[in-house]
Amino acid sequence: MIVTVTPNPSLDRTVQVDRLRPGAVHRAVRTRLDPGGKGVNVARALAAADVPTLAVLPSGGADGARLAELLAPEAVPVVEVPVQAPTRSNIAVVESDGTTSKFNEPGPELTAAEVAALERAVAELAGRAEWLVTCGSLPAGCPDDLHARIAAAARRAGAKVAVDSSGQPLELACKAGPDLVKPNLAELAELAGTPLRDLGDVLDVADRLRAGGVGAVLVSLGQLGAVLVAESGTWHATSEVSAVLSTVGAGDAMLAGFLRAGGSGPDALRVAVAYGGAAVGLAGSRMPAPDDVHPQRVRVGAVDNSVSLSGVAA
Repeated sequence: MIVTVTPNPSLDRTVQVDRLRPGAVHRAVRTRLDPGGKGVNVARALAAADVPTLAVLPSGGADGARLAELLAPEAVPVVEVPVQAPTRSNIAVVESDGTTSKFNEPGPELTAAEVAALERAVAELAGRAEWLVTCGSLPAGCPDDLHARIAAAARRAGAKVAVDSSGQPLELACKAGPDLVKPNLAELAELAGTPLRDLGDVLDVADRLRAGGVGAVLVSLGQLGAVLVAESGTWHATSEVSAVLSTVGAGDAMLAGFLRAGGSGPDALRVAVAYGGAAVGLAGSRMPAPDDVHPQRVRVGAVDNSVSLSGVAA
């Protein structure tokens, strides 16, 4: 079983317009409402592939209840940790060319007791998990090392750990020795404290993370696919994407695909990039089902250190 933890889940409303014009009144072409949050999306993609999964998340107010209702038709089992403040709502505005502008609320402020309840729920479930995946931003009231504490508890319980976050929470989680981290290019550059100009720079930062105790680093690179740096080797995977409808959740789909395919090596990387490519071809933050995913269209090979990252939208 793969357990996902999302400390700051959301209701994700996607609005499609022809073009976003600041200060203008827009008529939406279409809208949709999806359950959201990185770990929630990972669980959705896994459930669609009949991979046993469980989503752990704080749940508050009518929006929290609505989030759980939206997950039920997708067959995602949920462990809700009750909180008093309402679950947040996010808005993504998608233009006809696929350009996506996201407006994310900060989320509820959790009390110390609510944070402790979330950690207890994770600790109780980690012993049943093959992988525990802790993801996303942290709402107010959560300590910056929450992902690190969750990772450490899961490792003590015998689960493998994947982390997908950013900033200080990701930096601290890397020090807890997770088996896998999945930053995008911007998040990896933030960890490095410097812009990353080419794939050689990506490998240098990933190697430093691994030297610090991280098992493997999966870096999503937007239109350039993804790079995997692990003890067993280093690979770069790319794929052609025919249409971009929404980039929301593409990195989450990539992580789900990687774990679904075993969580290591070039074959898992191939499936991961196929999942990410499938996700951008779906409206809103829909997660791909197996029929949407085409690993045979993904090219996997050695990393060319000289490949420029200029213009990459990760």
